[in-house]
Amino acid sequence: MATPVKNQDLHGNVPDSSPAVLLLIDLINDFEFVDGDDIYNNLLPQVEVIVNLKKKAKKAGIPVIYVNDNFGKWQSDFRKLLDHCLKEGVKGKKIVEKLQPDEEDYFVLKPKHSAFYSTTLDVLLDYLKAKTLIMAGITGNICVLFTANDAFMRDFSLVIPSDCVASESKEENTYALEQMRKLLKADTRPSTEIDFKQFKPVKKQ
Repeated sequence: MATPVKNQDLHGNVPDSSPAVLLLIDLINDFEFVDGDDIYNNLLPQVEVIVNLKKKAKKAGIPVIYVNDNFGKWQSDFRKLLDHCLKEGVKGKKIVEKLQPDEEDYFVLKPKHSAFYSTTLDVLLDYLKAKTLIMAGITGNICVLFTANDAFMRDFSLVIPSDCVASESKEENTYALEQMRKLLKADTRPSTEIDFKQFKPVKKQ
């Protein structure tokens, strides 16, 4: 009896493999929650920096994956969350307009802090054959930290640009980045110092 052949292309949804991916964490956000104002204000000066980070990543052929809370709305999906955040009067509209996904970007909804907990992220990264995660988003001391910790436990290399992560306070953010640098071996240099040429994707034959 012939051994079944494993489907190698995730049903055609992942065209290429890449040694690195860009994770954008909780950036599709209305910021209408406790402490949302503080996080919004700390993130706002970084928005254009993250926009440029994404442009450089895509120019280098690096896939972009949006990982987002479902806000406890189990009957929702990513499109509904995006539409909600783009409505007039929603606090996060100004940020989301600049950081919303392109058609070819991937997205993963998460129920808890880590992007890995009870999500499809492991499967997607496996098919992409990613070894390095470049991470940006909020909050540095919670969701980014929890995701980075789980990634480290899975032997991923981490690049977490210090100018692309925000928290409720700058002090908490600085401390979280230092912990990720020391304990998780993360590269926390500013995004302007990232050499994307080292992450050249591998095209399928």
